This record gives sequence, C-alpha cells and structure tokens, in this order.
Amino acid sequence: MATYKKKGQKKIKNVPVDKIEEESATAEVFKNLDETASKTEQWVEKNQKPIFSGLLLVVVVILGYLAYNNYILEPKEQEAANELAFPKIDFEKASNATTAVDSLYTIALEGTNGKYGFVDIADKYSGTNAGNLANYYAGISFLRVKQYDKAISYLESFSSNDALLGPTALGAIGDAFADLGQSEDALSYYEQAAKSNDNATTTPLFLLKAGNTALELGNAQKAEDLFTEIKDKYASSSAAQNIEMHINKAKYSK
Repeated sequence: MATYKKKGQKKIKNVPVDKIEEESATAEVFKNLDETASKTEQWVEKNQKPIFSGLLLVVVVILGYLAYNNYILEPKEQEAANELAFPKIDFEKASNATTAVDSLYTIALEGTNGKYGFVDIADKYSGTNAGNLANYYAGISFLRVKQYDKAISYLESFSSNDALLGPTALGAIGDAFADLGQSEDALSYYEQAAKSNDNATTTPLFLLKAGNTALELGNAQKAEDLFTEIKDKYASSSAAQNIEMHINKAKYSK
C-alpha cells in the first residue's frame, strides 16, 4: 500500500539532545537576567529617593572636604607657619647664646611683642604641621630650662618621620627622664631613638647613651652589646672614637 504525506506537513530534522539542552539553558539564563534586571529596575524605582539622597550626601561630603582644605586648612597652615617663624628666632638665639639663655628660651616659649610663643602655637594651631613642630621646639626649650615634666609632655605630643627630628625627640625624652633620675625610662627611650631611624648620625649617639645608662643600671652585658653594635656598624661615627674603652669597661663590670 502506498504511503502519502499530508499537504503542509514538514519533515523534522534530527536535532542532538545536548544541543536542545544547551539552547534551553541559554534561554533560562536570559530569562533569569531579564527577571533580575526587572527586579533591579523595580527596586531602583522604589528606592530612587534614598538613592538620590545618598549620592547627594557623597557629593556634599566631597565638596565639603575640598572646601575645608582650600579655605580653612591651607590658610591655617600658612598662618601657623608665619607665627612659628618668630619664636624660632629666639630659640636660635638661645641655642647660640652664652648668657641669659634661660630668658631667651622663656621668650621663645611664651612669646613677646604680641607674637605667640611655642606653647600658644602648639595649642592654637593643633593639627597643623607648624603646630606639631611647635611641640618639638617647646619640648626642647623646656628641657634646656630644666622643666623636665613639661619637656616630656610636649615631646611626646610631637610626631615625625624625619630621619633626624624623630630620633632626636625620642632621645630628648630619654635625656629628660635621665635628669629626673628615672634611668629605666631613659634607657627605653634611648633604645627607641636608636632604632627609630637607622642612620650614622643619631643611631650611634643614642646607642652610646643607652649603653652608658644600662651600665649605670648594672646591666653590663646589655651595655657591652650596645657598645659593640657601635663598633661593628658605626665605626666611623664620633660615638665610636673611644668605643673600645666603653666595651672594656662593660666587660670588667660583670
């Protein structure tokens, strides 16, 4: 018997199963993306007011920060630097003077002729670079007029990554504690000063002070180790000139 194909009937080609699954999976992905996009659009539409407020807040904060820097912080920095120039002159005079030294340091600390001294600058311009430097100068000035507690307070308020100023401030705190008879504290700060920035100027100087302080405390071995470090690493420094004598002194103190 003959077989007839009905009019309009199309022959279906064989399609691999994995191809059908792949197309189905792709369709599902697009469907999920569409659904996610739709939900996102709905969420944005629903929360557009708080979103706009949040963006506006970010813009306000950024503009406020820029305005603060340009119109408040920078002028304040410049003003503080100008004020600091005056007591620094008296500080330099005191550092080079042989008479009336305490009076000159006091003027540098307290100010004169309507100009601020280091104490007022550190207070009124706190947060500026000049205010920070005023803490250093005030601390050194108080140390030299033998007001050790105030020297320690101001020097501890000073911070710097400078290769010389940072270690010098820590070492000066050590000097203040040494003058107060607090040798343990002095030793701690001398060691911090020696380690804070390794260089051929301040490091051997404070290693030497630390070694002598350790010797005073009866810790001869620590003293010998500190003196030996100067000999081994900083032989060309001024601190190493009589280092063998210091090493032998530590050895014979054991």
